Amino acid sequence: MFWRARTTSGRVICLSDQFPGIKTEEVMRGLVTFAGLPPVQLGADIDWTANPHGNRTWALNLHTLRWMGRLVGEYEKTGEQAYLDRAATVTDHWLRSNPLGGRNVSPWAWAEHAVALRAPALVCLSEHIHTQRLWTALADHGEVLADSSLYRQGHNHGLDQDIALLVVGCRLDRPRWRDLAIRRMTASAELAIDAQGALHEQAPRYGLYVHRRLGVALRAIRESGAEVPERLVSRREALEAYVAHATQPDGHLVPIGDSPADTRAPGFPTPGPTARVFDAGYAFCRTTWNDPRSAYYSIRFGPGRHLHGHEDHLGITYSAQGHRILVEAGFHSYEQTGYVSWTRSPEAHNVPIPTTGSFRPGTPTHLLNSSIAPSHQSFELTDDAYGVPRTRRVLADHAPDRLTIHDSVPSGTLRSLWHFDPSLKVLSQHDGTIVLGDDDGFRVTLLHFPGAGQAVRPGLIAPGYLRTTENVTVLSPEAPSVLTVIVPGSP
Repeated sequence: MFWRARTTSGRVICLSDQFPGIKTEEVMRGLVTFAGLPPVQLGADIDWTANPHGNRTWALNLHTLRWMGRLVGEYEKTGEQAYLDRAATVTDHWLRSNPLGGRNVSPWAWAEHAVALRAPALVCLSEHIHTQRLWTALADHGEVLADSSLYRQGHNHGLDQDIALLVVGCRLDRPRWRDLAIRRMTASAELAIDAQGALHEQAPRYGLYVHRRLGVALRAIRESGAEVPERLVSRREALEAYVAHATQPDGHLVPIGDSPADTRAPGFPTPGPTARVFDAGYAFCRTTWNDPRSAYYSIRFGPGRHLHGHEDHLGITYSAQGHRILVEAGFHSYEQTGYVSWTRSPEAHNVPIPTTGSFRPGTPTHLLNSSIAPSHQSFELTDDAYGVPRTRRVLADHAPDRLTIHDSVPSGTLRSLWHFDPSLKVLSQHDGTIVLGDDDGFRVTLLHFPGAGQAVRPGLIAPGYLRTTENVTVLSPEAPSVLTVIVPGSP
């Protein structure tokens, strides 16, 4: 089936160890498992337009062929010819079924991110299998990747496009593609990551992803024989501080933006200060590093919603004494559903909501003042996202732990929303005071001034991808000015 062709070829940079893990024997039987969803039997004659779970991430993963690339890696480790034969058969079927510009082809087949993630898998296969169809496909992928109109500058997709263009350029011995990829990824990194290390995609999980992919990019540049740009190395190193500060004491990333609440961070070396304000719109603080019982909070402000961000300005998360207290709806999925849209809305976050005016998406929020000391910090923030200025003042104390928040509008009224961790249930409510607790005896007290009109309602948050769980949401009384005090520990 596969003939060995004489071609002008260059260096093979195979990144098979970066492809997601698979159950090898399962794939050999025609089964694939993507996005944590149940396995799907593809069969011998694969329907590349299928999407049995109706899930965008599943459809993308099918067309990236990274699962095929893992088979190539298994062949290289074990020498088992069946793995290579299966990889070659799957790829040839995909190439015949999904010609560039073909009719009745899945929209995911040549989507820019699918191309970027698939091309390195094709490069790995091309080291062992040489067919005219595969070689032509590599050239097609290179042309698509080099097309400036399809390039996602300053985006994690753009970084994946650059990595792919580099390895394809090396394989086809086209140094201009390699050099273009290196120039683009350097400029793109400086656009995506500011000098403080904050990623403008507005989700710490993507900071972690971009850091990992930049590591892959640097490795590919070195293997290509090109010089590694110091500017690229510098931005990747700066990113570590952002991820470290966005890591909660329990080791999980704070679920800001499209960041699943169960994402673990790798534990980058901790920078000295325990509190840091990032100009991109984050305040992070903990009482001490490397202590799971440390108090920790995050506050959002800055530019309007962008890419993987949510409408979470003025939002706060909080944990103390080894317990998460204030959480947000989190990231559920990329599906286009009402619930997913709600998780991005202001109501899914711990924010003040004016009772008059209409919300204006993408409104920036300004940090007016901040003061940081070891035992306490204060912040004042404001915006006009509802057509009226809303101001939030935050005072965090750590001896003992206490969070005090004052929300106000100059005219009309507001209500503050507070989403509590699912482990916490309401134990008592009286005169503006609510005591919540978990099954282990931990207690947290919430006080509102004024107290009359406080409300408790059931909520629904996402503790992980495609998962939901019930929690308690507290609404403050409606007033022009509301003071909220949250005290962890004994009521």
